[in-house]
Amino acid sequence: MEWLVLAYLGVMNLAALWMMGADKSRARQKRRRISEKRLLWTGALGGSLGLGLGMRIFHHKTRHAAFQWGVPFLIVLHFVLIYYLFVGIWDYGR
Repeated sequence: MEWLVLAYLGVMNLAALWMMGADKSRARQKRRRISEKRLLWTGALGGSLGLGLGMRIFHHKTRHAAFQWGVPFLIVLHFVLIYYLFVGIWDYGR
């Protein structure tokens, strides 16, 4: 089951990274953009690290408060959830 979770997270993070790059490209070309809501939902559903990397790599959405505070919060939250999924709070009594 762990490999399935890791595969899902990998896909979500690659999608989030791609979306940040695509949105930055669309912004430069004055084309229709990817909504902030969609970007944040992609991050919340497992793509937070990809979203954070996209912010750094593409210098995109770095001044928006929802991204400045929300993305780091989601990254920490996801790492905590992954830790408890793989290490588990149930292993402490053994």
